[in-house]
Amino acid sequence: MTAPITQDLLTIPRKLPEAALKNIVGLTRDELRDALIEAGTPEKQAKMRVGQIWQWVYHWGVRDFAQMTNLAKDYRAFLAERFEISLPEIVTRQVSADGTRKYLLRIAGGHEVETVYIPEESRGTLCISSQVGCTLTCSFCHTGTQKLVRNLTAGEIVGQVMVARDDLGEWPKQGEPKDETRLVSNVVLMGMGEPLYNFENVRNAMKVVMDGEGISLSRRRITLSTSGIVPEIAKTAEEIGCLLAVSFHATTDEVRDKLVPVNKKWNIETLLNALREYPRLSNSERITFEYVMLDGVNDSDADARRLVKLIRGIPAKINLIPFNEWPGVAYKRSSWERIEAFADIVHKAGYASPIRTPRGEDIMAACGQLKSATERGRKSRAEIAAETGA
Repeated sequence: MTAPITQDLLTIPRKLPEAALKNIVGLTRDELRDALIEAGTPEKQAKMRVGQIWQWVYHWGVRDFAQMTNLAKDYRAFLAERFEISLPEIVTRQVSADGTRKYLLRIAGGHEVETVYIPEESRGTLCISSQVGCTLTCSFCHTGTQKLVRNLTAGEIVGQVMVARDDLGEWPKQGEPKDETRLVSNVVLMGMGEPLYNFENVRNAMKVVMDGEGISLSRRRITLSTSGIVPEIAKTAEEIGCLLAVSFHATTDEVRDKLVPVNKKWNIETLLNALREYPRLSNSERITFEYVMLDGVNDSDADARRLVKLIRGIPAKINLIPFNEWPGVAYKRSSWERIEAFADIVHKAGYASPIRTPRGEDIMAACGQLKSATERGRKSRAEIAAETGA
């Protein structure tokens, strides 16, 4: 039940390069204020300057200090000499037959991450990454076959949201009527990496995204997905307060140890004990349990009955995810009949059990398929099959 691991064989610096100018994107209000004062802005003016710059960058989407017309010309020049407004660079942009967009983004140091935009009738969801690669090696996840390179900065996390808004033309235009339509209406931290292993940068990025004078996404429009990093769960509730999703995927420790190896550190009982407190601490309505449907592994009626017994007492919904295959993986998607039978048991126990429609499979943008193109050592399906005897 283990997938072959193909590591990133390309040697790229793991540390962030020194930048000549300080990037404003991703700084919290307090950090921006401190940076402006350190650069020479009078302390009495700093709070006002933060508010002005913040609105230009995060409400209007402006990237050039020269366009910040309510600032004096000499102050605009002062800012341009010391700061920059820098976003990740789009390397490739793919559009699926179903409208899903996948961006391969290059960040500092030449590393690459993937971001996915999923349009639906009533909302548009942006799936963003928090790390280059991942440490968790979940055996069904394509990202897990790429070793961790580094954490993303808060600016690189916020930058993914801004890049998507650029591509969708979502920034408001001065002098035009306000358009209340939100193309990026929801953000999910479900891309590459484990967000809770990069807690501080994720928290600061979400402070920027949630700020009411900028991008202004409600905390109830943001979902953080974790594999179960128990010590950070209460902090997430208290310091971010967003919705929580848990990559659960199994109903026994024996199976979860193989699917989600972090379970060996914090097992199902320990994880569920932490989750029982989350709705109260974060004032959230419920927790989402993500459950990928793997043929013959975790999809039996007995698994469904164990699942509802385990989560009893936790306000929850169960997202059933048909497994999205990728080259060389050792698992198969459960049959549609099996998934529906599983969903029926969960539903009859009183839990919402939506079956997630796979999106963007034709461009490898579906759940569990993200993987940086930086990994030049990727092997073909035939090479992996030859090595593993599959």
